[in-house]
Amino acid sequence: MSSSLRRGTLAATTLAISALTLTACGAGNNPQTHQIRPDNASMTVGDIKIQNINVVTTPDGGPATVSARIFNEGTKDEKLQALVAAPGSRAKLSPAKDERELTIPAGGSLMLGGKDNAAALFADADDIKIKNGSARGLSFVFSETGEVPVRATVVPATEHYEKFGPTEAPSTPAPDAADEKGGKGEQGERGEGEAQDGNGRGEQAEKDRDGEKAGDGQNADRGEGGEDAAGQTPGESGEQGEGEAGSGR
Repeated sequence: MSSSLRRGTLAATTLAISALTLTACGAGNNPQTHQIRPDNASMTVGDIKIQNINVVTTPDGGPATVSARIFNEGTKDEKLQALVAAPGSRAKLSPAKDERELTIPAGGSLMLGGKDNAAALFADADDIKIKNGSARGLSFVFSETGEVPVRATVVPATEHYEKFGPTEAPSTPAPDAADEKGGKGEQGERGEGEAQDGNGRGEQAEKDRDGEKAGDGQNADRGEGGEDAAGQTPGESGEQGEGEAGSGR
């Protein structure tokens, strides 16, 4: 190959490399590259596997919630006891609808976030500076596994994450049937007690009325006796007067 051909090949190669470099720089300055959604955080410690971890914020800068799927590959149930965001703010945990605790059954999973699911809410999101696009450290605390630290991406509750945004806490579980029966039993006992009190008051009222009647009768007898005594006294006085008059004669 002649020297002129070699020089031409090198020049073409140099131009191609320069073009690729400029293209890469242009792509780096293109704001559309920031719209690519990063992979969601995940963590595995022992039998606990946490996937798709995100902190989801509200558009108005209000509270934030955590969305994640927690798997328990062990043989014992686990309970999510706490969820802490650095520098120490604890999320308010709420069980799923009709549940009392945030339990991850052995061989099963627990969903955080979404309608009627368990929820972990940070009411002080602004105070602890939870900002969209940042990554926040979280610590999941379990009854058996203990603390599991992760880093989660903060995203707004829009598009794919809209259904995982902060919502009202799930409704309180309905009381057990035994509790309802116990309540009815207490009400029944109260009703019977009130009825007994009513009967006792009625009996007392009847006794009081009988006593009043008896008192009226005794007073009447006393009145008749007084009248008789008063009638006899003038007669006796009259007899004594006649006797004295006879003696004078």
